[in-house]
Amino acid sequence: MTDGSERPAAHQPPFPTGSPAGPPPLGSGDPARPGSPTPEGAATPDAGWSRPAQPHQPASPAQPYPGPQRPSDPYHQQPNPPTAQVPGYPPTDPYPGGRPPPYGVGAPGTAVAPETRRRSRRGGPLVAAAVALTIIAGGVGGGVGVALNQQSPTAVTALSSATPKVQPAALVPGSAAQVAAKVLPSVVQIQVIMGGQGGQSGEGSGVVLSPDGLILTNNHVVEMAAGGGGTLTVTLKDGTSASATIVGRDPSADIAVIKMANQSTLTPIAIGSSANLVVGQNVVAVGSPLGLVDTVTSGIISALNRPVSADGAASGQSSVLDAIQTDAAINPGNSGGALVNMNGQLVGINSAIASLGGSSSVGGQSGSIGLGFAIPVDQANRIAQELITQGTATQAVLGVSITATTPRAALTTHGATIAAVSPGGPADKAGITAGSVVTKVNDRLIPDGDSLVAAIRSHAPGDSLTLTLTGTHGAARTVHVTLGGITVQAGR
Repeated sequence: MTDGSERPAAHQPPFPTGSPAGPPPLGSGDPARPGSPTPEGAATPDAGWSRPAQPHQPASPAQPYPGPQRPSDPYHQQPNPPTAQVPGYPPTDPYPGGRPPPYGVGAPGTAVAPETRRRSRRGGPLVAAAVALTIIAGGVGGGVGVALNQQSPTAVTALSSATPKVQPAALVPGSAAQVAAKVLPSVVQIQVIMGGQGGQSGEGSGVVLSPDGLILTNNHVVEMAAGGGGTLTVTLKDGTSASATIVGRDPSADIAVIKMANQSTLTPIAIGSSANLVVGQNVVAVGSPLGLVDTVTSGIISALNRPVSADGAASGQSSVLDAIQTDAAINPGNSGGALVNMNGQLVGINSAIASLGGSSSVGGQSGSIGLGFAIPVDQANRIAQELITQGTATQAVLGVSITATTPRAALTTHGATIAAVSPGGPADKAGITAGSVVTKVNDRLIPDGDSLVAAIRSHAPGDSLTLTLTGTHGAARTVHVTLGGITVQAGR
């Protein structure tokens, strides 16, 4: 792609040496005889450009002029005698007597060759003129000689080239373009309006779960409308809008399911798995950031099992996410949208972003700094199914309370310190006591309390885990625990 400012490509003369099509370009001089050495200090001509003027060498009978014979050659004098030349200085005058013979109209005697300037190392005025003319001509004729024969050369630019036939863009398998084409019909915009016209409003995104209108999103996107406090409107990719109602919510996991009215032909998203994700894997985020519907961004998975604490927008209830971290741009309004792999399969629900505390220029909200977080789809899928079938969700519990880790303690303590153990709970049955420090859950390192909460909540009730503990005397041991469960209460 060019912007019209590039130098024209080097041109080859249309009449190559020896071609029967015609003579070489004017101004290039007679061709050198085979085997003739280049004069010392002479510049080598650039390929594709006109050669500068050469001292005239008449053609001999043994070597005819290449190509068709010139109609008239008035020059029959013998070759100029060789002259001494010092590199970097002009040669001495080649004419006997110090002056050229007369020539031109009315000159006495036989016509002789006109004076030609010999080249110094820098070339002569004719060289500069040849280069300048070729550039200005824009490639007309392929050389100065042809350009001079044209009375009105036509400049060739990119604008005058033929317009190519428009072809549809190829969707390369595994490309972001192919992923976007597959996923966009399954991602919707959600708008919440409180108290009618002029009331508080919010917006987010969601993914289609069924043809009849079940939508998976974040709890914090729709919780303002819970209990009849507001209305939900869902807008599809084709611009169609319809009202929606809340099916169920789980504030602790920041998951909600809603349903559009009067739908039967929606395109459900393909569900993938978050169990086999790897750091560095390419992903695509789809949603409606800042109200910009059908926005697609791409990036990689930056980290896994990242504990993220987020507060609910309306209830103030805190949720600790066992999140997928990504550098795909996620902004306010992306919440509830899709994070998909390069097969177009859902691997996460975009839910939160980290910020530096500043405000963006739109709505006073912080924007993406390359630290976005999504709820793993394996966890979201389990909770969504419970919300659809029974209207509530369950949450795994260990049966302990955890000591808050201060910044000072974090410098010297690695792990989550157990503050208290619920009698008869899973931890109590496994022999865990207050004061113990949990450093691992299975093979996952636990650096602090939030990491332990996120690790436990990422599992389902009834899962069996192996915990690595450090006791009050510093001795490490492992225990096996079967997680309990509770029902998360949340109004519709």
